[in-house]
Amino acid sequence: MMDVLVASNEVEFVEDRDTIRQQIVTLLTNQLREEEKWDAEARKKISSMKKEVLEDSEEWGVLYRKFYTEELRKNGISAAPEEHRRNQESHRF
Repeated sequence: MMDVLVASNEVEFVEDRDTIRQQIVTLLTNQLREEEKWDAEARKKISSMKKEVLEDSEEWGVLYRKFYTEELRKNGISAAPEEHRRNQESHRF
């Protein structure tokens, strides 16, 4: 990632590379932690349903995407473009 930034004429460094690298690592680590929370919440919602839904089933996948997307929205992140397109297509009559 740093090599790409260094090679770009559009990027000007105001800190040394190591400081920037450390900041990138921190940002990515924090993002992964958030995504793990959203994943856990989606899984918790599925497991707390009255009806047992097997994890490898199509129904589980649909529910997981639905609940994970809800977590994203609660945290101010809109659904990925392909998810938005899929939702639009499923609501056509």
